[in-house]
Amino acid sequence: MTSATLFCFAHRGYQQRASENTLQAIGHALELNVGGIEIDVWNIGGQLLVKHDRRLGRLIAGSELITEMRPEALKERPLPCGNKVPTLREVLQLVGNNVQLNIELKGPNCAGLLAEEIHTFTKDTGASYEQYIVSSFDHRQLYQCLQLVPQVRRGVLVSGVPLDLAACSAPLKAYSLHTNVDFVNADLIADAKQRGLKNYVFTVNDPNDLILLAAQGVDGVFTDEPQIVLDFNARAEFTKTGS
Repeated sequence: MTSATLFCFAHRGYQQRASENTLQAIGHALELNVGGIEIDVWNIGGQLLVKHDRRLGRLIAGSELITEMRPEALKERPLPCGNKVPTLREVLQLVGNNVQLNIELKGPNCAGLLAEEIHTFTKDTGASYEQYIVSSFDHRQLYQCLQLVPQVRRGVLVSGVPLDLAACSAPLKAYSLHTNVDFVNADLIADAKQRGLKNYVFTVNDPNDLILLAAQGVDGVFTDEPQIVLDFNARAEFTKTGS
């Protein structure tokens, strides 16, 4: 069994305890010894709100596209745990300097707002830019982030195996490559590593996959089940120390 540990991002907070992407779910994740938390943001009427789906219906009643809603209307809708959709600023305040925060840009026109929010928050609170990673499948918005807030690390999301492997990370001066667990590929991992990138894999919820990924040299995972990663790491540390 490998003795390598994996960096653990709690995917959308701790979903076993509260609705995803809520302050309650993020608070529960903070109670665990995770290294990071991942959230999703959309530009809704000029505000960055923390939500994954582009349309209502899965967790919040309705069928509207959230980009066509007023931010106040979306924030009024309760989620199953009773919490409301938070703003990015509320999440930044809750997380503080406790863990790394991966902010995924889900919808269009988020980069400018993100840069403004992070600049303002770090200035007001003394938080470190190095605490944050901004990621997206929209590589154009990641490039905007490079221009607007270069102090924040960039994570390049890919859902398959690109023809040129991790080459897309170069113009973005990326910190990490975020790969779909269904398309984990030795050449892709090796190319990212050769480029100096961290390899993070999403979304990993099976203990057997943790063993495979650690053996392939992956650096960390995004998971809906952070406890299985913490347990895996504890066993790996035990194996390493032999005590």
